[in-house]
Amino acid sequence: MKGKRVAVVGLGASGLAAAKLCRSRGATVTGVDQKPVAFAEGDFVLQKDARFEGFDLVVVSPGVPTFAALEAAKCPIWGEIELAFQCRMHVSPVVAVGGTNGKSTVTSLVAALLEAAGKKVFAGGNLGEPWAAHADEEFDVVVLEVSSFQMERVSAFRPNVAVLLNVTDDHLDRYASFDDYARAKGNAFVNQTPDDLAVVPAGDAICLREAKRGRARVATFDESLDYELRLRGAHNRANASAALAAIEPFGVPRDVIARVLATFEGLPHRMAHVAEIGGVHYYDDSKGTNVGASVTALLGLAEARAVLIAGGRDKHGSYAPLADAMKKKGRAAVVIGEAAAHIEDALGPIVPVVRAASMDEAVKKSAELAKPGDAVLLSPACSSFDMFRDYKHRGDEFVRAVRALGGRS
Repeated sequence: MKGKRVAVVGLGASGLAAAKLCRSRGATVTGVDQKPVAFAEGDFVLQKDARFEGFDLVVVSPGVPTFAALEAAKCPIWGEIELAFQCRMHVSPVVAVGGTNGKSTVTSLVAALLEAAGKKVFAGGNLGEPWAAHADEEFDVVVLEVSSFQMERVSAFRPNVAVLLNVTDDHLDRYASFDDYARAKGNAFVNQTPDDLAVVPAGDAICLREAKRGRARVATFDESLDYELRLRGAHNRANASAALAAIEPFGVPRDVIARVLATFEGLPHRMAHVAEIGGVHYYDDSKGTNVGASVTALLGLAEARAVLIAGGRDKHGSYAPLADAMKKKGRAAVVIGEAAAHIEDALGPIVPVVRAASMDEAVKKSAELAKPGDAVLLSPACSSFDMFRDYKHRGDEFVRAVRALGGRS
């Protein structure tokens, strides 16, 4: 990096971490963003328009889709994960966890299992802090949640363990086809060798196809589990099984595994039980930002019927799988946000559907529609950016509205 000219495109958390890492290695950094940004320790060159002549490297943040000037660049183009991999000060085993759904839970569980076994672990990537912000630190294991966006721009990245939990329709507003999306996910496998491990679901032809783009030993997982599990839902049995497959090379003792699985509570906004009010259980699955996640959440409920709160920014996928799940589990649906009409079209022939203009109204209407013994499930099947800052803000508003409802009961 010393003496090189580097452009960093997109100056969110990962972009800033990438820029700081490049500067620490002696590079001259130009940031490309639409708004002014400064490092805490000093300013750097900033340009609004993307011009890449004369650069030795371009680093692209995951939230930035490709564009003509980027494709015309005459130098390597990396993502932040690739940058951190190539610039890390200490070489540690890397576990990369990908998939449309469940990757945050599995990443956190893998990290918890390894930490309980006494290892110093960095857990981050798409979940938590960027790896580039910790590239100078020494760890026993690096555990990364990797998104399709992050895997678009990798060249040398080689995880010792790569996990692909599933691939279902998502981000079709960014990818030309489902296969393009799956291929981005599968890029994590490409550089693996026979010394490495690829973990995929049993019987999943798409995930297996992607795993075989590399040369790693393949291990499979399913919903069978010989341990007590605190997490709710059949899908979490599969997540736990995937985590156990991923830690196999690290020799975690059986008693440690049992203790962690019996106590691991999962993540906020991922199938979190909020309250029971009037015999109805309320669940926050705001992190269910695509149809596949919402289907999994619905079918994993212990309750026989559910009122679903769904909607947000549409990702241009089909809601037919959600309609099929509602045939099995649906009592009614409350729809919100920009995608409300599309979801109503899909679910209307199956269950009663009503619209709400706010989260407070959605919770109130759900309470009216639900019967004792039912669940009310916030699992939007969409991104949050039409009404909320992010999925956390959306989930927090749901929790607040549910607690307010309970206070009036």
